Amino acid sequence: MRYGRTFTDEGAAKFMTDDVNKVAQLTPAEKRVIALVSRAKTNKEIAVVLGISPATVKRHLENILRKLQLRNRVEAAIYALRSIGCPRGADPGCPLELCDDEINSTREKWAV
Repeated sequence: MRYGRTFTDEGAAKFMTDDVNKVAQLTPAEKRVIALVSRAKTNKEIAVVLGISPATVKRHLENILRKLQLRNRVEAAIYALRSIGCPRGADPGCPLELCDDEINSTREKWAV
């Protein structure tokens, strides 16, 4: 993997439960971009929706990754979904909800 690091289960759990208040550091334009990234939109599609150039979308995404200390747009999409909510609303079959249940059950199992 990149930089010789692997994404362990412990690292994934920390990422998934990390403080989501960092989203407040983003500008309104960056928040719009990350919301569209969380809906699996490409840079070109985001540019059309927001009426900006794909290069501007790329710059906003670079700033988002830097500010939130994320490595790629997949992590940004997961982060956005966890902080602003799933676009499908509260759905017990949502993968994010299932992940939360798994994390919580693991915590209970290993709680000291």
